[in-house]
Amino acid sequence: MRVGIKKLDVEMVVKNSGVEFEVYGKDDVFLGDMFVVKSGLIWCKGKTKKENGVRVSWAEFTKWMEG
Repeated sequence: MRVGIKKLDVEMVVKNSGVEFEVYGKDDVFLGDMFVVKSGLIWCKGKTKKENGVRVSWAEFTKWMEG
């Protein structure tokens, strides 16, 4: 796996536009983008646009990680 910061639109606090990570799997195959935003996380598989990505709130993410 290789994860890199694609675009950094952040000051000290994550804003609505958030931070974008590009995620690559084996053999540097592009898997998608992960956005960390004020309201939670957005996963965009492949070339999915941010507005069509899978959204998870911070409460859902925390529950999942602690479960």
